[in-house]
Amino acid sequence: MTAAEIAPEYDAGSRRGPRTAALCVVGAPSATGPGGLRIPKAPRPVLSEREIEVLLAWLAADSKEEAADSLFISASTVSTHISRIRVKYASVGRPAPTKAHLLARALQDGYTTLAQW
Repeated sequence: MTAAEIAPEYDAGSRRGPRTAALCVVGAPSATGPGGLRIPKAPRPVLSEREIEVLLAWLAADSKEEAADSLFISASTVSTHISRIRVKYASVGRPAPTKAHLLARALQDGYTTLAQW
């Protein structure tokens, strides 16, 4: 595959050509970054509605027990959901080892907004 097939706007004579080609993948969703470069969006894992519900309850709670009580499930079920969510994020190259990382991912992926917090 040639650079032109990867990124049609690639210009081998340009100093920005190789960097642009490295950042662009045809068919991938992208956003425009500094200097007009297209930057691929981060891959988003597929979370079930229940996983999103548990994630948001846990993020809003001070503990897994508190989140569990609000959802009428056990704390170990909350832990299982959170573990599976972390595995899904890691599998798409966006690890989230802490609660703060998971909040950032939820914001980035549109599951919540800063206004809700």
